[in-house]
Amino acid sequence: MLTLDLVERPFTERGSRLLVTAGPDGLRVARAAYETPLAETTELTALVVRDPGGRPLPVVSATPSEVAFAGGVSLLFADPSTLVIAGRHARASWRLPDATEHTLALTGCHVLAGPPGHWPEPAVRAAAEARWNDWFARMPPVRADLAERARMAWWTLAVNLLPIAGREGLVPSKYGYAGVWNWDALFHAVALRHASPALARDQILLLLDHQLPDGRLPDVVHDHGVLAETTDLPRADHVRLSEHVGRANGTAPSPGPVPVTKPPLAAWAVWKVHQADPDLPFLASVYPRLVRAHAWWFAASDPDGDGLPAYLHPYSSGLDDSPVWDYGPRAEPPDLSSYLIHQADRLADIADALDLPGDAARWRSRAAAHTRLLVANRWDGTRFRTVADGENVPVRTALDLMPLFTGRLPPEIAARLERTLRSTAYWGEHPVPTVAFDDPAFDPEAMWRGPVWLNINYLLIEGLRRSGFAATADELQHRTLAMVRDAGGLYEYWNPLTGARATRATSGFGWSSALFIDLARRPPGTP
Repeated sequence: MLTLDLVERPFTERGSRLLVTAGPDGLRVARAAYETPLAETTELTALVVRDPGGRPLPVVSATPSEVAFAGGVSLLFADPSTLVIAGRHARASWRLPDATEHTLALTGCHVLAGPPGHWPEPAVRAAAEARWNDWFARMPPVRADLAERARMAWWTLAVNLLPIAGREGLVPSKYGYAGVWNWDALFHAVALRHASPALARDQILLLLDHQLPDGRLPDVVHDHGVLAETTDLPRADHVRLSEHVGRANGTAPSPGPVPVTKPPLAAWAVWKVHQADPDLPFLASVYPRLVRAHAWWFAASDPDGDGLPAYLHPYSSGLDDSPVWDYGPRAEPPDLSSYLIHQADRLADIADALDLPGDAARWRSRAAAHTRLLVANRWDGTRFRTVADGENVPVRTALDLMPLFTGRLPPEIAARLERTLRSTAYWGEHPVPTVAFDDPAFDPEAMWRGPVWLNINYLLIEGLRRSGFAATADELQHRTLAMVRDAGGLYEYWNPLTGARATRATSGFGWSSALFIDLARRPPGTP
């Protein structure tokens, strides 16, 4: 059974907002909330259990179903909203946020956090063990050397499930990310399709349920509504970006709300789920909504009208702090057109499945035309250029390689990109850095300015296979899995020089867990 360290891996439960972690003066309980640090949602701190002589009883084990103290005392989840402490012949003490001290003589099973109620300890323990045994039984099989990290990933996917907007949504992390982010949800669906296709479909429907009238999918669905526009700017470049916005608008650097979304991968995820568990009524229900979402990029996110849409805000790219955004608040990295080309091909597949051959032919024609336009306007003979505010962006990022994802590039261009990936600019023991190793903007610790992200590697692995470079795809898959296996956890991103957790990366990250499971479950070389 998986061991929880109560630091990176808290004691929590599927569907629960409560998290138990270790503190300097005992255990603490906090509540996961949208965009709120746990320090601001504390339920209690300094939880200590003592024997009849007043001696502290240490935690002897922590597993998904139980935190066990010496002396036979346990913390258990009776249900997602109720944390209980069970034991006899011991005393528990803790402190509330208002500094009130509480002491309890343990005589059975007592509610520690949650609504009052009577919970018989044997039934609570048996139910908790049964829940987790059932969940782990559904984990896809993996190689023996990946099993420990895969169990950690599979547990992460379960505990990150929360009730959101009437569905069960998988949040990126309970450490401040308690909402459903757009492309995170799509990556989560990729893993959930192996155990629960219905749950995978729910991740997609959470976005489509909240589609805006103009066709755009929201950036985030959370407890209080959706995030679909913002005045925020990324932390590192707030001043510079504000100046760009001010110049572009002829105003002071105080931009109004800008629409935000995330990269267009919904049809990609829908098709993956359908391949795992064919469901034509689901395809029929989502197809028109996917078409509207695709059309939004061309109707509302192509300010220069050149047929190559732009990200209107850094948040829409998902790469919030990339140095691309040092050159302006709107940019056209080649990944966006690559996703749209691939999405057109997947919409064609969906149309074929729905017996709409005319639609399918039109989508494939659009994918081919978009590819020709991308090559003609952004390929400079060595790389696909990123454009911001009408100027070429000199920084070299992994996005330059993403046209491989289309599987539609002319062979000589695809081969050049594969050689670039295998060069010292991007290839190391722990590829792929999000900024080239030899670029002046490279920073191995700063979000999107160098660290390895599993979603980028995953999409490049798919693109390499689609473009005919199976051996390189296999090698990248092998190195990616080895990095995650050896680093100790499922992090948001990794230092590409050391393969270790980057300093500011959160732990228990949803899409890292999901994509690790998906890569680990299949032998290299399989689609």
